[in-house]
Amino acid sequence: MKVQMLSYKRLDSPIHRLTGSTKLIFFALWSVVSMITYDTRSLLVMFLFSLIMFALSKVKYQDYSFVLYLILFFFLLNHIAIFLFSPHEGNKIYGTTHELFHIVGWYSVTLEQLFYQFNIMLKYLTVVPIALLFILTTDPSEFAASLNRIGVSYKISYAVALAMRYIPDIQRDYQNISFSAQARGLDTSRKEKLFKRLKNVVAILLPLTLSSVERIEVVSAAMELRGFGRHKRRTWYNAKPFTARDYAALAVIVIVVAVSIALAVSNGSRFYNPFV
Repeated sequence: MKVQMLSYKRLDSPIHRLTGSTKLIFFALWSVVSMITYDTRSLLVMFLFSLIMFALSKVKYQDYSFVLYLILFFFLLNHIAIFLFSPHEGNKIYGTTHELFHIVGWYSVTLEQLFYQFNIMLKYLTVVPIALLFILTTDPSEFAASLNRIGVSYKISYAVALAMRYIPDIQRDYQNISFSAQARGLDTSRKEKLFKRLKNVVAILLPLTLSSVERIEVVSAAMELRGFGRHKRRTWYNAKPFTARDYAALAVIVIVVAVSIALAVSNGSRFYNPFV
């Protein structure tokens, strides 16, 4: 079965028409606000807004489903670890204790802990859609040109573009190596037991790493032969000028940052406390 990883697909949507630098600035500020604030009201609004942007992007579910499942798996592990190692973190933060039921030892479920972990969940739900959108809707070449326009060295910009272009190549190499391994009896499908599957996947990673190193050497040699990096500036085929929609997107993220700061000031902290 083909595994669909993250890669850019050219579509006609308001999100795709934004410049790469606009999306980078938006994503960076959005992520900072999401990570810093624990205000439930702010996170809920940001989550709903991220869903609206996802709908506007016209991105199909199968284009990111595998990565989404992977993120949700680690999200679940994170929640379990938080409760196992700090089951009363919410009580410390909000200063009250409303116990729902006791489990064993020092483990008990409280409203404060549930609310704290609900906010952690909102953080994931707020950042993940924007991160996926950034990768799925940004043309690597145009993004490199946008980075160079805002002052980033064109060498670094081009390296970032190559890294983004390499995502579907890694996916294709992994699938080819996986199919070859399965033909030799290394099953990585769900029919095999979990630990056996993990062992077989590890066996695939070594040739994948070697093929990646070889590809890097080929690309580096080709760029060196073409004189890449000899001059201080370069031209870009896919450069896009800023438009009204870019300024509107930047205005939105500035408003989000301002409102989040205002809520933190009104609360007296970055935590919204409904228990007092």
